[in-house]
Amino acid sequence: MARLAGTSEAVVSYVLNNGPRNVAPHTKERVLRAIDELGYRPNAVARSLRTSRTHTIGLVVPDNANPFFAELAREIEDVAFEHGLTLLLGNAMDDDEREAAYVRTLIDRQVDGLILIPAHGPRTWRSLLAASGVPCIVLDRELDEVPASHLLIDNEGGAHEATTHLIEHGRRRIGCVAGPVGIHPTVDRVAGWARALSEAGLDPSAMPLAHGPFGRRQGYLSGRDLLSRENRPHALFVTSDEQAFGVMRAAAELGLTVPGDVAICSFDGIAASSYTVPALTTMRQPLEQLGRQSVELLARQIKDQSVGERVILPATLIRRGSCGCPDPVGGVDDA
Repeated sequence: MARLAGTSEAVVSYVLNNGPRNVAPHTKERVLRAIDELGYRPNAVARSLRTSRTHTIGLVVPDNANPFFAELAREIEDVAFEHGLTLLLGNAMDDDEREAAYVRTLIDRQVDGLILIPAHGPRTWRSLLAASGVPCIVLDRELDEVPASHLLIDNEGGAHEATTHLIEHGRRRIGCVAGPVGIHPTVDRVAGWARALSEAGLDPSAMPLAHGPFGRRQGYLSGRDLLSRENRPHALFVTSDEQAFGVMRAAAELGLTVPGDVAICSFDGIAASSYTVPALTTMRQPLEQLGRQSVELLARQIKDQSVGERVILPATLIRRGSCGCPDPVGGVDDA
C-alpha cells in the first residue's frame, strides 16, 4: 500500500488507525485509493489484541422465539450498530446450563461487555462473570449478587395500574395468569395485582391465580382452567401478552366473549397485541428506550468500569378493546 500510494508505511499506519499525526489531505487521499484498489481489510483479531477491544458485545436472552425478547434484541442491535459495535446473540431456551454456556463462550470470545436477561437466576455463571471482570448489564431482572448495573421496568407499578383499570371498568372478581414462580417480573407483577385489589377492598387470596411460563400454550392452559371454574373470574390480569393470546383462545373455545364475559389486560405491549380481536389492552414496556439505555449504560461501564447503576423505567397503559375500552379502528402497530 505504501509503494502504491507513494508514501511511507508509517503514514499508511496513521491513516488506517486515525493516528494523532496530521496527514496532508492529498496524501491521505492517495492512501485511501491504494487501500480501495488493493481491497485491504484490517485484521480485527490482531487489532483487538493491540487495543484490548473487540468492539463486540454479547446479549443472552431467555427465549428469542418469544416476540418480546425478539423485539427487544432488535432494538439493542440497532443501537449497538449506531455505536459501531457488533452484537453476538445467545438464546438460552429457558435452560440454566445453556445460559451459562453462552456466558462462558462470550467471555472467552473477549466481548467488551455483556447484556444479560437471565431466565431464572445467575447460578452457575455468577462466579464466572465476577472473575472475568467483563462489564455487564442485567436487563429486566434484578440480581443483587451479580457485579453489574441493572435496567428494570416498574413491574409492580404497571401491574397495579392495569388491575386498577379493570376495577374501574366495574370488574370485582379479577384473577391473574402469572409467569414462572420466583423470577422478579412475576413476583413484582403479582404484587402489583394484589395491591390494587387490596386498595379496592377486594381480597387477593380469594381470587384465582395460576403460574406458568411466559408463553401462549401456558396462557391457554391457565385460561381453560380459570375460566372453566364455576365461580370463574370476570376479568384477568395476565402477566405477558403471549400468555394473553392463549387466554383469549381459551375464552373463545369456552364460548365466552371478550370483554363481555371476561375483560383482559396484559403486560409487554408487543406489536402483535394490536392485531387480536378485540385488540389487547396492555402495559407497554418502552422497548426502544430499553434498547438504547442498555447499550449506553454498557458503553459507559466499559469506559470507566463503573458498576452498580440501577435504572427503573415505567410501563404505559395502552387502552384497547379487551378491557372494555373502545377498540381503535386502524390502530395497529408495525409487526
